[in-house]
Amino acid sequence: MSGTGKSVRHVDIAIVGGAVTGSSIACHLAMDPRWTGSHLVIEKDPSYQFCASALSAASIRQQFSTAINIEISLYGIAFLRDIGARLAVGDERPAIDLHEGGYLFLATPEKRTILEANHALQTKLGADILFLEPEALAARFPWLSTDGIAAGCWGRSGEGWFDGYGLMQAFRKRARAHGVPYLAAEVLRAERDGAGFRLTLSDGSAITCERLVNAAGASGARRICRDLGVELPIESRKRMIFTFDCREPVADCPLMIDPNGTYVRPEGTGFLCGSAPEEAADPETGDFDVEHGFFDDHLWPTLAARVPAFEAIKPGRAWAGHYDMNLFDHNAFVGPVAAVPGLHVAAGFSGHGLQQAPAVGRGLAELLVHGRYTTLDLSPLAFDRLAEGRKLSENNVV
Repeated sequence: MSGTGKSVRHVDIAIVGGAVTGSSIACHLAMDPRWTGSHLVIEKDPSYQFCASALSAASIRQQFSTAINIEISLYGIAFLRDIGARLAVGDERPAIDLHEGGYLFLATPEKRTILEANHALQTKLGADILFLEPEALAARFPWLSTDGIAAGCWGRSGEGWFDGYGLMQAFRKRARAHGVPYLAAEVLRAERDGAGFRLTLSDGSAITCERLVNAAGASGARRICRDLGVELPIESRKRMIFTFDCREPVADCPLMIDPNGTYVRPEGTGFLCGSAPEEAADPETGDFDVEHGFFDDHLWPTLAARVPAFEAIKPGRAWAGHYDMNLFDHNAFVGPVAAVPGLHVAAGFSGHGLQQAPAVGRGLAELLVHGRYTTLDLSPLAFDRLAEGRKLSENNVV
């Protein structure tokens, strides 16, 4: 592209959004030996300072209640375990510090049957999840208070946390090593251009393409779809993460989720925690302000009641990021948009984007190159379910 700021560049596929999802798509496209076309990535913030990939709690689990989400994460953990070989660039092998400490979901008596049903599906599909009665919970996690707890499920392997920013950069570096260009610009307008699309960029240039992949996150994905006459029911919702140190040791702590939704996991020598606020206190927002009262009034009391050692802590740094929250059913939209031929979406992950990026990137690349899913069928996440009113009900939303 010339330096005039007014040039027009044509590619076969343009991917809007260069964080973990967009970079996974770009990387998998480039690695497919049958792909002989051209594609590029447009990312408005090449520093990635505010992207969800860099600001989330960066974890992976199989403890979902729907088969597709479980299968996506089973593929995801296999990918993360082998990331050094899968995304190596020359002699450089990426490392993401994967720690398989497991998730621990706790259930009250009225939610025990839901936990049992979820566990049956998870283990049927091959997830290594243990169902633990209160006595077994106390024996395995002696620092845990089981007051009011009827049972728990813990991921013995295949669940844990990792360096999310490192995963995003590994996809990006591998894509760039294959020659995929990354443009530092914002898409100001998307419109149809014959059978394809024209994207007007913030630097004054334009991109034309035959197919368009919209992986632009919360506000960006919605705006691009709206430009093309499609309403995407996605909003930006703020999630805050707080860190702290604990005076007493809490050995072998997994990512524990209290029945009220508060979660905590180890982070370095300390811990990090968070929770979704009540729905009435969870408006759409674009700010990154940390509300420290949320920790004092909600998180700390919950954690101290569940883990008595957490009564004596020293708060550390805190930050806020954003989920692209799918208001329809809290699951991602992945795949083509029938009303706009050539348009594909990968948006609305509702906090699951990092762990689902390996499978979603591979799946969309398969659709774009082969015209169908050739490995894991992601059609349950199809955008068409919105028009059909067919919700993918997921009980385990954290």
